[in-house]
Amino acid sequence: MRKSGILLHISSLPSAYGIGKFGKSAYDFVDFLASAGVKCWQILPLSPTSYGDSPYQSFSVYAGNPYFIDFEMLKHEGLLKRSDYEGVKWQDNGSSVNYSLVYQNCYKVLRVAYKKYRKELSDRYIKFTEENASWLNDYALFMALKFKFDGKPWYQWDEALAKRDKAALEKAEAELKKDIEFFKFIQYKFFKQWRNLKKYANDNGVEIIGDMPIYVSYDSVEAWSCPELFQFDKNKKPSAVAGCPPDDYAKTGQLWGNPLYDWEYHKKTSYKWWIDRIKFSSEIYDTVRIDHFRGFESYYSIPYGNKTAEKGEWKKGPGAELFEAAEKELGKLSIIAEDLGFITEDVHEMLRKVGYPGMKVLQFAFYDGGKSEHLPHNFENSNCFAYTGTHDNETLRGWVAGASKETLKFCRDYLNVVKKKEIPWGMIRAVWGSVAQVAVAQMQDFLESDAAARMNTPSVLGNNWQFRTKAEDFNEKLAKKILKLNKMYNR
Repeated sequence: MRKSGILLHISSLPSAYGIGKFGKSAYDFVDFLASAGVKCWQILPLSPTSYGDSPYQSFSVYAGNPYFIDFEMLKHEGLLKRSDYEGVKWQDNGSSVNYSLVYQNCYKVLRVAYKKYRKELSDRYIKFTEENASWLNDYALFMALKFKFDGKPWYQWDEALAKRDKAALEKAEAELKKDIEFFKFIQYKFFKQWRNLKKYANDNGVEIIGDMPIYVSYDSVEAWSCPELFQFDKNKKPSAVAGCPPDDYAKTGQLWGNPLYDWEYHKKTSYKWWIDRIKFSSEIYDTVRIDHFRGFESYYSIPYGNKTAEKGEWKKGPGAELFEAAEKELGKLSIIAEDLGFITEDVHEMLRKVGYPGMKVLQFAFYDGGKSEHLPHNFENSNCFAYTGTHDNETLRGWVAGASKETLKFCRDYLNVVKKKEIPWGMIRAVWGSVAQVAVAQMQDFLESDAAARMNTPSVLGNNWQFRTKAEDFNEKLAKKILKLNKMYNR
């Protein structure tokens, strides 16, 4: 079945409280998608953001971002009064997220709700904490300690706690009991609100495509509590970190800094940690997009301490074996492989083995005459997701504004458009008209947003992940325009 999707993260939804939430605007967006005939809502990782506000640098692979918890819903439950969250400075303006303001105020409001809630801890809360104990207990302690140490990374805590000395942990658990419970409460409310929103989307014919980053942050509960998963020395310091080698877009490469996995350990444990993670992601999303999929075939290893990614080497990953083990345990999975970047024949072979659809991105297509694999006429079959651009790309208007004359000439010829300003809509039509099973565009491209609305510029720290929409963006006129497009191309 041919479908279409719109890429818009929760953080970008309309809100009076600095960042998008799981409240009315999220439900209204589902209604907009349904009225436009759009069957897929693609989001970025739901994880708590840390370094650089990136959802790909998180404190946990399981936990949800507290910023998305809707205050109005907590008010409806009697846990907040309007005065608890109104009158607070949440934003500088309505067009971008100020993460500093959100961080300063969000936890204060949630603590008010927690104090009212803990008077009568419900059976549902207790059941949630029991069912998720495998990750929740360590996460809640990790966050309580992080707040105790003024947000410092775990490797800058007291040595006994950083090394998880048993006596030190027991003492911290006793001292921070209420804080630990608070962070469990946050996760309980997060997943309750998320599951209700997902159910509403599914009931209205909209599937959720979620994102699973390949790597975890060094300052994460996993790195702190499970060092055996990673290439760490005896002091829990990385021997090497993740990134990408130099290319046309980044002359010194991309130094992500994430710890690399000890794949020998994962193989010995039959990939249990990964299978548990994939299972969890498959339960909270309908389809899981696995970021940097090529890193499972081979990964770029940069010695820890290097200032750039120029000196590194490619090393072999687990390949298809991991996913074959996951499907043997979990059954057939709905997964998209983010197979962008430096793709070798070995990566193509791994994709063929697992059978997951890869990605095509039209913004990458106009630089090699008619040969690019990202041009619709070169799609080998329908087993792919085609995008105008991803969250790491320019908006279409921004891309057109920065493209060379030669690129734009080929682009106009290919799309059969005359004017430069017609290119963005022509690119959307080309993706929608392709054989790809799902065609996706960023919301910014339907809103005709300029370069200022770009979600993320890779390897650039700051001013990312801030794009926001307004309620009036999701109007009937635009819904009808998208519906007409979907009907025209049988999506």
